[in-house]
Amino acid sequence: MDNTLIDRAHALAEESFLAGSGPGGQNANKVATEVQLRVNIYALRLPPPVFARLRDVAGSKLTAAGDLLITARQHRTQDANRQAARAKLEELIEEAHRQPKKRAKTRVNRVGKTKRLKSKKVRGEVKANRGKVSRSDW
Repeated sequence: MDNTLIDRAHALAEESFLAGSGPGGQNANKVATEVQLRVNIYALRLPPPVFARLRDVAGSKLTAAGDLLITARQHRTQDANRQAARAKLEELIEEAHRQPKKRAKTRVNRVGKTKRLKSKKVRGEVKANRGKVSRSDW
């Protein structure tokens, strides 16, 4: 993964500051420390597989217009929250660039197959023995 993409994402990012919700007393009520970072993922010009993975990774952070919305409010200062939001953005982009490993199909040997079928047969007999008891069974 190249740093030019991350630099471009930082350049395209629009920041807005909000009064953070939750605990914090007078500081939270007076100071707008919560950072909301907005980046349009179409403007990043990602390759199609990476773009699809970013959409999956982003989940509910992605708007219908294609904006990636990242909020950070865990710190008491704007600068710390700004750094946290940008770190989250970098993390999402890096995760989208990671290609998932191909799943290797498992092969069961003959012994394992017969063992599995035998246990299925036993379980089927247990289930077959359940149910109403007829007079002939007395």
